[in-house]
Amino acid sequence: MEGASDYLTGKFLVAMANMPDPRFMKALILICGHDENGAMGLVINRSLLSLTFNDLLDNLKIKSEQDFADIKLYFGGPVEVGRGFVIHSNDYHHESTVRINDNVSLTATADILRAIVDGKGPRKMLLALGYSGWGAAQLDKEIVANGWIVTDFSEDVLFSVHIDEKWDRALALAGINADMISLEGGSA
Repeated sequence: MEGASDYLTGKFLVAMANMPDPRFMKALILICGHDENGAMGLVINRSLLSLTFNDLLDNLKIKSEQDFADIKLYFGGPVEVGRGFVIHSNDYHHESTVRINDNVSLTATADILRAIVDGKGPRKMLLALGYSGWGAAQLDKEIVANGWIVTDFSEDVLFSVHIDEKWDRALALAGINADMISLEGGSA
């Protein structure tokens, strides 16, 4: 990519029908960082069913009397699946927090989990285990090969839209009707 204006930090990546990696079929990814060295993002439309937030707190020995069953965990991607990331509203800030755009930031330390337990966490959040990563120019090549569509960020899609509707809504941000996209290959 030519310059910083071409970088995709803070944008959505929407997986297209010809995505060869089944882990990313109908995936919606928030790009958390993108520069000449590569890109990092989190899948925001895949639930992690094998672990709950309460389990995570127990594993990290963070004590709480409150039940956090309403906080869901997401599969952020296939890289370092034991590592946690919290995408959140900008009303929370810690020294390790990285601002993604004007609406959201990323914190990847246990401090944010303690803040959540103490009632001092962000107003809006999405917790993911693992991340999606690309080497230098790898993501650019996948986009050129029509593996992904880039759309603008939407706080509503990130935090408010039901998980099963996020992919469709992100496509709509690009002016694409999801019903018009074939997820099955054809033959002539």
